Amino acid sequence: MINYLYIHLPFCIKKCIYCDFLSVPYDNLFARRYVEALEREFFLRKEITGKLKSVYIGGGTPTVLSAESFARLFASLRESFEFYPDAEITVEANPGTIDEDKIQILLSLGVNRLSVGVQSFVDKELLTLGRTHSSDEALRAVDIVKKSGVKNFSIDLIYAIPGQTPESWEYTISRALEFSPEHISTYELTPEHGTPLHEALKEKKLMMPGEEIIVEMYSYTIDTLTGAGYRHYEISNFAKEGLECIHNLNYWNRGEYIGIGAGAHSFWSDKRIKNTGDIKKYIELLNYNQLPIDESIEISCEDALKEIIFLGLRKTEGINMRSIKEELGVKLHEAAKDLLKEGLIEIDGSYLRLARKGLVLSNEIIVRLFEKLGI
Repeated sequence: MINYLYIHLPFCIKKCIYCDFLSVPYDNLFARRYVEALEREFFLRKEITGKLKSVYIGGGTPTVLSAESFARLFASLRESFEFYPDAEITVEANPGTIDEDKIQILLSLGVNRLSVGVQSFVDKELLTLGRTHSSDEALRAVDIVKKSGVKNFSIDLIYAIPGQTPESWEYTISRALEFSPEHISTYELTPEHGTPLHEALKEKKLMMPGEEIIVEMYSYTIDTLTGAGYRHYEISNFAKEGLECIHNLNYWNRGEYIGIGAGAHSFWSDKRIKNTGDIKKYIELLNYNQLPIDESIEISCEDALKEIIFLGLRKTEGINMRSIKEELGVKLHEAAKDLLKEGLIEIDGSYLRLARKGLVLSNEIIVRLFEKLGI
């Protein structure tokens, strides 16, 4: 039985220029119809779902949802699924869409973790990204979260923004640390195909910082956050001891999970399953009590090995080579000899992990491992 649940709420005030997630402008009536469809999918999925250890509500911007819709969503969740007493229940939040009342509503519904998408505390950078909030609004929102009684919250930040400097990134990190959040995520901006950011870079309307500057920003992040007592447990994530995001750790450990909502992904019984990304079709299919599955792919042994490597190397703990050898008969140590000599990886007992200088070259290292393994 599966213990991890992801719920996708695809509504935003406005789409950011770098976002390639499924999202549409918020409409209250449409959102209510969507929540009704989610309720039907809860019912259809509950047979394969066990007692929940984690629920993660992402988007989009989940906090654009009305209090009434949130109450209905959680009532249905509790009716359909059983929860462990210490289940991690996360909601993604954007500064422009939360206030004290909304946070108190979420807390009353059982939410015990917020992931606040600040991205930057510099107005110019927020404008470049197409964010709908200012730095002052971000500071006010995080202050409200801090004072509200939320015992576990993350501040999510982005570096390598066009026009960003090491100094402005240091300022953003310092402002985040003032609030002493339990968790900080720092993501390198990636220009995804089909996004306005990708087009703007292609047309040279924007320019990313140079590679050396990006590496400098990342190194500063690691040194500063670990120096402030945060554990660097994944390439982009830092947490106070014992407050790592268990939902995301399940992804990186290749654990099974159910994704509910339009465009949501699931993984169970060695299958990667995707719901339709057509929101109207999603609602329509569930009106007829049909699962909105668009794609189901059987994972081969080779695919599984690839996933174990590229997901496992995201964690600073690394990959358990003994498990890979026992389960798949693969000697990862042999394939990694050259990388070890170059100081790009480290081996500690049965674990293989990225060395400090390998963290910024993770994609290249993964490709080289695949080539050595012939996959």
